[in-house]
Amino acid sequence: MFKIFDHTADIGIEAFGETLEEAFEETARGMFAIITDGSKIEKKEKRKIEIPFEGDEEILLVDWLSELIYIHDVETLVFGDFDVKINDVLTAYAYGEKYDRNKHKYGVEIKAVTYHMLEIKRNKKGVTIKVLFDI
Repeated sequence: MFKIFDHTADIGIEAFGETLEEAFEETARGMFAIITDGSKIEKKEKRKIEIPFEGDEEILLVDWLSELIYIHDVETLVFGDFDVKINDVLTAYAYGEKYDRNKHKYGVEIKAVTYHMLEIKRNKKGVTIKVLFDI
């Protein structure tokens, strides 16, 4: 689950998961909901993403989302489903398709992930992530 919220000149997501991996998946799902204005994204293509994890979860989150933005910008792919595993390396599979303006709505262009107000919190229910994007 995720919620989208507005913030001055930015847009943000608050995402929830029972585990850190699920929260990372939901954050990415929310980011692409912003990009495609909530359009349905089919699993036509698969990308494997690996990012070294050096102990800082917030840096790892920014690197993860930034890599997805990079793939979106370079390959014009949008993703709607994710499978994330985090050990010494974040290993993830992103499932999606080429952006098609006739199929996918035009949402908000995300330029970058920011560290402003970035939070990863744990409680008895799981993990909550709050992140802002520069638009």
